[in-house]
Amino acid sequence: MRAAAFLTGDERKIAEEIRDWSASVLEVENEFFHNLPPCPYAKKAWQEERVGFKFKYENGYQELYSCLSQWEDTLDVLLVVDRCYEPDPGRFHDYLDSLNEAIANGFFIDKDFWVMGFHPDDEPNEYLDDESFTHVMDEPYAIIFLQRLSAVQDAADKLAKNGYYDTYFDEYDVEDLFAKRAELYRRLTHGDEAA
Repeated sequence: MRAAAFLTGDERKIAEEIRDWSASVLEVENEFFHNLPPCPYAKKAWQEERVGFKFKYENGYQELYSCLSQWEDTLDVLLVVDRCYEPDPGRFHDYLDSLNEAIANGFFIDKDFWVMGFHPDDEPNEYLDDESFTHVMDEPYAIIFLQRLSAVQDAADKLAKNGYYDTYFDEYDVEDLFAKRAELYRRLTHGDEAA
């Protein structure tokens, strides 16, 4: 897991592209998110150098498993840039869903993780104003985000109280995803007890 300062060549370009995209899209106030940025915590994580990078160049997910097993709590989020990603976006996201379940079942011992991904063939999110963003890299790549489940869920609960997700829930079919994450968090904090 490396900070952007220690990357070279295309890795540095990708890290800079992601940082620039975050600054121009994720960190800007947006009316669809109750006039908060789409990712209200991104700017602080970048400023405090709590965003890490790992680059995956081979088929399979051994790099990802190593990241989960060797997690450093000096990070808020680790971006695993997948240069050899599963070409089908449905299978890519289904795999990450099953990985979240494996984490919750103790496959990596530490159950306090949440993974989610961006696939280059995902449908664009109409609430993100990124049409004017100029990409540096010609070669597409996927990104797998690793975070502490407890941190993500605590942040989501706070944002929900402020109406952050209201429009998003109305327009997108994401309630199942949010319910799944909340259930995994409940299992993390309360085990197999009934809700």
